[in-house]
Amino acid sequence: MAPVAPGEQAPPDAPRQGLHGDTQADLPPAVPQRAADEEFPPARSQSAVPAPSADSPVVAPEDVRPDGLSAPQPTVVPVPPVESPASAPRDPGPEGSGPYPPPPVAPAPPAAPQPLRPERPFDPRPYPQPPAVAPPLVDNSRSYPHTPAAARPLPLAPPPNLPALAPPPPPPTSAPLTLDYVGSGPPTYDAEPTALPLADPDELDDLVADTVLDGARYGVSTIRAASVRGDSARFRGEQRRDSLLTARFGIGEQALVLVAMATGARATPGAHRAAAEACHWIARAVGRSHARLSEDIRAARRGDLKSGLHRLTDRSLGKLRASAAEQGIDPEEYSAALRCLLLPAHPECRTRVFFGVGPGGLFRLRDGEWQDIEPTVGDLSGEAVVGFGSQPAETPEGDRLTMDLGIPTPPSPYEPAPEPPREPFRFRASVARPGDTLLMCTGGLAEPLRGEPELSAHLAGRWSGSTPPGLAAFLADTQVRVKGYADDRTAAAVWEA
Repeated sequence: MAPVAPGEQAPPDAPRQGLHGDTQADLPPAVPQRAADEEFPPARSQSAVPAPSADSPVVAPEDVRPDGLSAPQPTVVPVPPVESPASAPRDPGPEGSGPYPPPPVAPAPPAAPQPLRPERPFDPRPYPQPPAVAPPLVDNSRSYPHTPAAARPLPLAPPPNLPALAPPPPPPTSAPLTLDYVGSGPPTYDAEPTALPLADPDELDDLVADTVLDGARYGVSTIRAASVRGDSARFRGEQRRDSLLTARFGIGEQALVLVAMATGARATPGAHRAAAEACHWIARAVGRSHARLSEDIRAARRGDLKSGLHRLTDRSLGKLRASAAEQGIDPEEYSAALRCLLLPAHPECRTRVFFGVGPGGLFRLRDGEWQDIEPTVGDLSGEAVVGFGSQPAETPEGDRLTMDLGIPTPPSPYEPAPEPPREPFRFRASVARPGDTLLMCTGGLAEPLRGEPELSAHLAGRWSGSTPPGLAAFLADTQVRVKGYADDRTAAAVWEA
């Protein structure tokens, strides 16, 4: 349909045009009215035409026409829906053109920083005077390490109404720190092992560990035992010549504890085997007679114990010489110094029995002082000992018996006649007191303990306490080195509760 020129009248049936060329046919259909009896009020539709705003174009109706006809109904021009406040505002722009994009918004100037404290009006009054007593000073040396020592405030004395704190107790003098060595200087060798012994793939059971550590507690006695390879053997990669064996025979209060240690001959290839065999032979002999030995110890039969243990020691060393003959080794080279300690497990028995053959040491720590109680060679006090001139008893069948132990002794097939031991037999039975410490050791520890006063003083301070040391502490104490003493060290100590 052709547009109507300005000044001309459109036909009655022609649809009126809007401002932007829209016709009445293009308008949205009228929204039907709901009945008045519906249950819910009509919902507000998003497509409903909103009320015209102040800036919306509205066409006013024509009230009077030249031909006198009634004025037609006004034509409603569609108005675009009002955008929500959340959407960006649009600029209508000049007439007859579309909307422009929103102009760029300049960033707001940064706000001035606010002061930390609100400004207070000036107060012409004078400031308050400080109190007469200054507040206590605070030591900030811990919080500020950079504060020089001269600028730190002095500590304040406690108020007079508070009790003064007691000074801390001094450190115990009975247990000083563990030392590495004593004497004028460190020993020549290193403190730790440097070489392992040479091993034979077919004789791996012949290897000996560098260190052996053991301990127990029976009745009123606490036992600590250790055997350590010497500095010279550690440096040269030699076997430890000392052997240590701890065993318990029997149960309950009838039990008997044996601590045996032996040292093989110096500079012999099988010295470690000889020491181990000596400990095994004497342990086997004591274990077979432990019931009678335990009874004699509790009954304090000193003579019976000395003669019986002497005989057991002689027979054990005789078997060691027989083993050397079987191996084709000189018996004098395949020998060992043997030292043993018997401890009954009965809590009311404090008799401690020592016996052995060869050099070593037996010491007692009482009231903080060491006592050397090693039996002297040739001490024949007490009853006679088999092998030193006395006649042993015999059974009705003619078997010769070890005195008071009931052990038959057949003639030795390796010797033409029973002979006295090659080394003097040593024996001592003593009664321990509460607080005593009994120490049995081989020559590797006995010699520096007798020759270095600083070592004896150090061990006396370490072992004089009422609490026995632990296994690790005891091992560290026995390893305190002294220059000039580099042999193996084996020691067993007993603390009396």
